[in-house]
Amino acid sequence: MEATGHASENLAYVESRNPATGEVIARLEATQPGDLPSILSRARAAQAHWEAQPVSARCARVRRLREVLYERRDELAASVTAETGKPQVEALFGDVLIALDGVEYYGRHAAGFLRDQRVPHHNIAVKAKSGKLRYEPYGIVGIIAPWNYPLAIPLGQIVPALLAGNAVILKCSELTPRCGELIAECFAQAAFPGDLFQVLQGGGPVGAALVEARPDKIVFTGSVATGRRVAEACGRLLIPCVLELGGKDAMIVLADADLEAASSAAVWGSFTNCGQACLSVERIYAERDIAQRFTELCVAKTRELKLGLGTDPENELGPMIDGQSADRIEEQIGEAVAHGAQVLCGGRRRPDLGPAYFEPTVITIMDAANVGAANIDAALHHTLKLLQQETFGPVLTIVVVENAERAVTLANDSAFGLSASVWTHDASRAQLMAAQIRAGAVMINDVGSYFGIAEAPHGGRGLSGWGRTHARIGLMEMVQVKYVDVDRVPGWHKAWWFGYDSDLRESAERFIDFLYAPMWLDRWRGAAAALRHLFHARVARGRVVRARDGG
Repeated sequence: MEATGHASENLAYVESRNPATGEVIARLEATQPGDLPSILSRARAAQAHWEAQPVSARCARVRRLREVLYERRDELAASVTAETGKPQVEALFGDVLIALDGVEYYGRHAAGFLRDQRVPHHNIAVKAKSGKLRYEPYGIVGIIAPWNYPLAIPLGQIVPALLAGNAVILKCSELTPRCGELIAECFAQAAFPGDLFQVLQGGGPVGAALVEARPDKIVFTGSVATGRRVAEACGRLLIPCVLELGGKDAMIVLADADLEAASSAAVWGSFTNCGQACLSVERIYAERDIAQRFTELCVAKTRELKLGLGTDPENELGPMIDGQSADRIEEQIGEAVAHGAQVLCGGRRRPDLGPAYFEPTVITIMDAANVGAANIDAALHHTLKLLQQETFGPVLTIVVVENAERAVTLANDSAFGLSASVWTHDASRAQLMAAQIRAGAVMINDVGSYFGIAEAPHGGRGLSGWGRTHARIGLMEMVQVKYVDVDRVPGWHKAWWFGYDSDLRESAERFIDFLYAPMWLDRWRGAAAALRHLFHARVARGRVVRARDGG
């Protein structure tokens, strides 16, 4: 997930700007890096009281938060549109709805997820013990959030962290400071304890100061470059972290796919939020037999899209977050065209609309493995930046391939591994292909929407990061697991305790026979011998103990 961009920031305040117009929306007081030790100290004091609350009480507070978010939904959506430029529909669906649903999900299910879990023991040697898992908070969780989904992403991490008993410090993006401020207001309105949840305002130095202040865990969402720095700092301080970095998601369209549905999904998956989503469809591999028709449909539907201000409900694409992002896209398209790619529509900036608008673009590349693709360097084409680096913008790239096997090979030819999709009427074949694709999630006949499914974990592999958010697994990222063991016969001298002799060694050998010998007769013989030796060894050790005690 690309985190480039800029916001006016000095020692006193952070400026919130509308990317569609460049106008300043608000100026907010910036957090000073030197204040972080005091901020964490207050958070630790609040966390100690919060952890002592039963999970049911925490869930009740979260349910009140859901009510507040619902009451202020229009204000929240308007702030998202103002600071990111995305259309109001996307602010409602992609931020407000997902945030509300995630809060609802955790508020209902966290108590069950966090309940102590019994651990049955399979080995007969420890059947006299009972074990359980306890889920305990880390303490303080630091969350460094991005600008592209400034409500859905942080709330999907804040809420499970709080329900687990942690305090949370959110460093919101310097590009969406007003959204961060609104989140803080909602928590205060929901009557969460003071200092339990705090929001930091500022850029990279504030995020770095948060890590250096030594919270107990960091959850970071952003670019690979920044993620590396976060991981290095956490590693040096031995702070565990979750990294959700970025994607280069592949969409595989087979010859038997529903092309009307697949093309509509491709256009939405590539251009929603102006392509500025970690789950954007950035590479499409279409089988040759249907590639032309599929491409024609994508081009026709792309040309119908309306660009403009997100406040106009008729518009479907807003601006990019800034001009630097448009520079990156122009560079990737230019390199691809120089090596034989064809731009079928779009590919240009739109300064007439505003400083950061870029036309939705459809570009095609013939797989160099195909016969007749002499205009493309076979050794080079799949190393193009357009196919290997995160684009994070409104570009739909179609690569024509011979077959499904080649599509899977190319889909896996990426350092990223966040999500992918397969399009076919053959459900069995789709499942087999999903198993072959290297990604954190694979959708069949849909794209991206699993992010809005509360029960679905989100995260990737490779340069897409590590760890998971959302679902029960996301809640488990916010706890430390403790195993508690109770011996139900505490007065029994354990066979493996000191008092070693040849009888005990023989007992150990026969007990291993009893558990693991391939023949059942040998197992039963082992059991009888082990019990005999253990009984004699226990009697002998008992005599020694009594003698030592003067009995």
